Amino acid sequence: MKVTAIIPDQLIERVKHVSGGKNITESLLIALDEYLKQKEITYLMDQVKHDPLVFNEDATAYNIRKVNRKR
Repeated sequence: MKVTAIIPDQLIERVKHVSGGKNITESLLIALDEYLKQKEITYLMDQVKHDPLVFNEDATAYNIRKVNRKR
């Protein structure tokens, strides 16, 4: 998709430098992808904070090995 955006030259240069992209498009793709990954990690961390993982009491290393051996 083609997009027209007004972005300051300094910001574009910083993104190009930090991302290591070959051109503006590649640099912006790298930056946007990294941004989304960070947002997804933050979202998942918030989910775990509000609803922590709970392990069954029988989830011991021995019992897990038994389950894996049955596969």
